[in-house]
Parts: sequence; C-alpha cells; structure tokens
Amino acid sequence: MTRLKLHDERHRVTRVGWLRAAVLGANDGIVSTASLIVGVAAASAGRSEVLVAGVAGLVAGAMSMAAGEYVSVSSQSDTESADLARERGELSAQPESEREELAGLYRSRGLDAETALKVTDQLMAHDALGAHARDELGISEITAARPVQAAFTSAATFTAGAAAPLILVAITPAGALAVVVSAGSLAGLAILGAVGAQAGGAPPLRAAVRVTFWGALAMALTAGIGRLVGAAV
Repeated sequence: MTRLKLHDERHRVTRVGWLRAAVLGANDGIVSTASLIVGVAAASAGRSEVLVAGVAGLVAGAMSMAAGEYVSVSSQSDTESADLARERGELSAQPESEREELAGLYRSRGLDAETALKVTDQLMAHDALGAHARDELGISEITAARPVQAAFTSAATFTAGAAAPLILVAITPAGALAVVVSAGSLAGLAILGAVGAQAGGAPPLRAAVRVTFWGALAMALTAGIGRLVGAAV
C-alpha cells in the first residue's frame, strides 16, 4: 500500500491515470459525434441518415479510442518494463555504482553527502529496484502505465459522450437538428470541462472555456464542409 493511500489527505494525483483517459474519451465522444451529426445535417440529410451516421460514428469512435489508448499506453508500459529490467541488471552487476548514482541524486536535491548515503543505504536495503525506479527513472505505482484500464475507460466514456448528441437527434425536430445538437453539445462540453478540472483540482472555468472553444470550432468547420458538399452533390 502506498503512502498516499495511508495518508489522511486526499491527493488528486492518484486519479491521473483514469482521469486523463476518461476526460479525453468523453470529450472526443461529444465533439466527434456532434460534429459528424452537424455536418451531415448541414448537407440537408434526413433524420434517419443523421442517426445512422451518428451511431456509426459512436461505434467506430469507441473502438478507435479503445485501440488507440491500449496501443499507446502499452508502448509506455513496454518502455517502463525495459527500463526496469535494465536497472535490475545494473543493480545485480554493479551495486556499488548504482548506490553512488542514487546518493548523487539525493545530494543534488539538497542532502549532505553523509545523509545522502544513509538514505540510499536504507532505501536500497528495503527495495533497491523500487528506489531507483522512483528516484532515477520517475516510475511509481501512481504513474505506471495501465493499458487495459486506459482502453476500457476511454471506450466507455467515449460512448457516454457520443450518446448525448444522438439523444438530441432523436427528440429534436428535423429542421432544428444542427442548432439544437450544437447548443446542447457545447453545453455538455462546458460541463464536462468544469467537472474534469474540478476532479483534478484545476480551475474549472478555464477548462470549460478551453474545451468549449475547440468543440465549437470543430462543429463550425464540419457544418461548413457539410453545407458545401451538400450543395455540390
């Protein structure tokens, strides 16, 4: 059990792994699906065509998010595993050199030479690889890559985010699809940005404005392209 789990204070850094994937998935679900719907609607397509396009975008997007997160985070995990294996070999082959390397890190952070060696000896006696992983490589239990968690989180939150524009399509008159879906999706993005920032301990207003701006830009560009294509065909 980590010190952060034993400590009474609640540190939001423990959420960084799943929170990043969750916010990314939900944000992408709303933006990509709403933009697709608005673009198809701007091309003068009927409700059924818009719904088909939206559902296809949801399924394809969720699978893409899951695969993309799994592959990218697996690459990070592979790199971490390789670094740990290399460090394990160095600890076995040249323990004294690794001891001095770790002590040097502690001296660079402000400890005197004697204290740095004492800290190094105690930490290496307890868990040599863990000490080097944390202080030399920057790998800890909190920040370690978790590909499966990232993939499932992204896919699930993408689906949840993409479902919102589809629900709006189902309950909105055909003539107002683009306007209602755009407005509703932007409101959802603002809420998502604020909630994600709040969960991570960041200022909610800045996050809400940032995500709403990029969502509005994506929908505007897609609507413009849809209108041009619709007029051409």
